[in-house]
Parts: sequence; structure tokens; C-alpha cells
Amino acid sequence: MKKANETLELLNRHVSVRQYQDKPVSEEQLTAIIEAGQMASTSSNVQAYTVIAVTEPGLKKELAHLAGNQVYIEQCPVFLVWCADLYRLRGAAAPHLQDEETYEDSTENLLVATIDVALAAQNAAIAAESLGLGIVYIGGIRNRIAEVAERIGLPELVYPVFGMCLGYPAAETGQRPRLPLAAVLHRNGYQADTLQEQVQIYDEVSSAYLRERTGGKNAAPWSALMSKRLAEPVRLHMKDFLQSKGFLKR
Repeated sequence: MKKANETLELLNRHVSVRQYQDKPVSEEQLTAIIEAGQMASTSSNVQAYTVIAVTEPGLKKELAHLAGNQVYIEQCPVFLVWCADLYRLRGAAAPHLQDEETYEDSTENLLVATIDVALAAQNAAIAAESLGLGIVYIGGIRNRIAEVAERIGLPELVYPVFGMCLGYPAAETGQRPRLPLAAVLHRNGYQADTLQEQVQIYDEVSSAYLRERTGGKNAAPWSALMSKRLAEPVRLHMKDFLQSKGFLKR
């Protein structure tokens, strides 16, 4: 179906970019991208996030290693570390609170900050793509999150949620198919009885995509890949790390 306007066309062209040209991102572009991120919705206007722009080659190399040797972190001209930040909020509120009890360490406020960061980052991603740039999110910075946080100097009540490579794409990237709309759009309530049917439909589509992408070397259906994902004890250090940074106390 033809998309209704340029914005929908841009959104539906999104791909993850893992190869970058040796071409800088200008300060003007970076400013415009982050300002677009700032215009995302934010809970109660708390704006509970901070972005660390990493351009120094040695630091990018360190972060690439800590993220599981993802070389595109080194190759991209700008690596953004998107951080949930309640430290600034606590500092801003402190002069007005005197001896009142505060709840910056609550689970709810952790959710607020994490959601704020994700909304801002996705705004920024679309802004970057509108300028002809490409991005890929990097969850791998949570692999060794304490070392990442220390290396970029994050204080208490700030944690790195994900990274984002930013730069000009160096190669065409295929678009990975998504779940059928009926699997994610339910009407007037959760429709659990239709999910297995939708998963089976998607398994066929995703298997065909992988078979073509890998030249027949891999054709695993999505459900099999997800079963493997759920069976792996991924980043079980996160709870202890977050509590060490002052989160999740209640």
C-alpha cells in the first residue's frame, strides 16, 4: 500500500546501519538531531535523560570492546550513549525540598527515566534518517555496564540504557520483516487466541528472509530464535548494577 505522506515513507524505510562512510557528522547535524530528541513526549516534563556524544577514537574503541567487540562503534563518526538520568532531577529539586522524603530511587521513577530515554532516542533516530544519516542501536553496552558507566563518568542515579551509532551509510541494508499487524494490534482487549496463528505466519516470512539473507545457511523461524533468546541468562547483573547506582530501592 502506498504510504500517505513523506513522514510515513521515512518511518517505513528504517533499517539498522552497521557500515559507515568515513565522513563526519557536522555539529549542526548533531545539534538538530538531539534537539529533535528533546521534543519527544516526556513524563510530567521531567526529561530524565542525558546523551553522551563520543567522538574520540580511543574511547570509541574501548566502548566497542566493552559492548562485545562491535566494530561499527569504532567506525561510526559519532557514538551516542543514551542514559536514563534522575541525578539532574534530584539536584534541581533539592533546593525546594528541605527535609522532605524523596522517591528518586523508586521502581516507577526508573521506568519513567527509561521510557523518557527511549522516546527521545527514537525521535533522534528518525531525525537522523531524515538528514540522510543511518543509525543502529547498541544494547551491548549493557554487557559490561559498570565499566561503561565508569569510563564515561556517570554519577549515581544515571545509567546507560543503550548506545546508538550515527553516520552516513556505506552500504545498502536489507529490511527485516516485522510481525503481522494482527499480532500486535488487538482491539478492545488482548486477543491471546489468535497469537499462535500469527506467529506461524511470521515464522514462514522470517525464515524465508533469513534463508535469502544467508544464502541458505540459516532459515531458523522467529519462534525458534526467540526460544533460544529466552533460554539464555542474558545480563543478569543488571539488577545489582541498577541498585548500586541508587535505583530500584522501592
